[in-house]
Amino acid sequence: MRLLLADKIDIQALEELRVLGIEIVSRPELTRDTLPDALEGVGILVVRSTEVTAKAIDAGKQLNLIIRAGAGVNTIDVVAASARGVYVANCPGKNGAAVAEVTMGLILALDRRIVDATIDLRAGRWEKSQYSAARGLLGQRIGIAGLGAIGQDVLARSRAFGLIPWAWSRSLSANRAQKMDVGFARSLEELASKSDVFTVHLSLKPQTRGIISRKVLEALPDGAIVINAARAEVLDYEALEELIPKKGLRVGLDVFASEPATGTAPFDAPILKSGVVYGTPHIGASTEQAQRAIARETARIVRCFLTEESIPNVVNICATSPARFAIVVRMLDKVGVLANTLSVLKRHGINIEEISNTVFEGAHATCSKIRVSGRPSDSCMKEIGAFEEVLHVDVVALPNLA
Repeated sequence: MRLLLADKIDIQALEELRVLGIEIVSRPELTRDTLPDALEGVGILVVRSTEVTAKAIDAGKQLNLIIRAGAGVNTIDVVAASARGVYVANCPGKNGAAVAEVTMGLILALDRRIVDATIDLRAGRWEKSQYSAARGLLGQRIGIAGLGAIGQDVLARSRAFGLIPWAWSRSLSANRAQKMDVGFARSLEELASKSDVFTVHLSLKPQTRGIISRKVLEALPDGAIVINAARAEVLDYEALEELIPKKGLRVGLDVFASEPATGTAPFDAPILKSGVVYGTPHIGASTEQAQRAIARETARIVRCFLTEESIPNVVNICATSPARFAIVVRMLDKVGVLANTLSVLKRHGINIEEISNTVFEGAHATCSKIRVSGRPSDSCMKEIGAFEEVLHVDVVALPNLA
């Protein structure tokens, strides 16, 4: 099977896959537009920032698995992949420490105005009196929007600086917050109102797009620090730019709208011209440590795909199976027995959703669990049971967990 790396990824961590018969092809120069023509004969695609469109997925006739070497899958058309039966997986949490580090770096730099002080020193200006007026972080409240792997890494580091943590997350309950010893905010507006430092660590999903709205930003105390090292699309940058002078906000951004697709390019973001906004060019996850960890996780996902029944971190599998009944067939381990059973189900118009098969010790008998969307008729069950090699057949109703 051929594996295509369509971004710059640590290839050394993937070398172990060659013993499984994987041919690794590295083409980091590929783009959204050139990717479709490069997918001939590719079974596994690994990307970081390269966009995988429906056109690319349609072109990848042999494509089985797409891995995003990072958190989130917003650059992949997951709907198109699901429609073609292509697995989509990612590597959540492996870059958490790196993003948490750049977050804390921006917070410290903003509080102590390190960038401005450095610029003045390089220009030959000693402005000690101006830069000695920092507020300091000890005892300040930090509000963490999103308490996934990255948010929890930020939480751990914030404690070391004596910050008092508050958090909001869609999955965070008051009870869990108490166990984590973190203040519980019932809404993003409440979190913002309690934040001297407000930092965003939400993945981009339809329900999080624009979630850090004008209303949330207006709830911030005057003079608050705002950090976004997640996705530009989750925060209303237009409202933020307007509120910076009105509320005296200090802002640190690692992500921007309309970022260049290449590593080096001209860039113009009006929000940076206010003089109180610090920025980094989307480097939050880009440390050597993080990239090695992501490459190792990518290798693990591929290995599990080839050798195990389940695939880690898959994002496009039905949370609830559409199957409503399971046909349990105990049979002799002989050629054609399962095929005969499936043929009967097809003839009776029974749609098969999932199949699992267990081979018993000695390989004389097997047990197949065939999950189907509709209940088979008595005549269908009798036909299956009439095969000489079938030891027993039964049907059970599955709980509706939808």
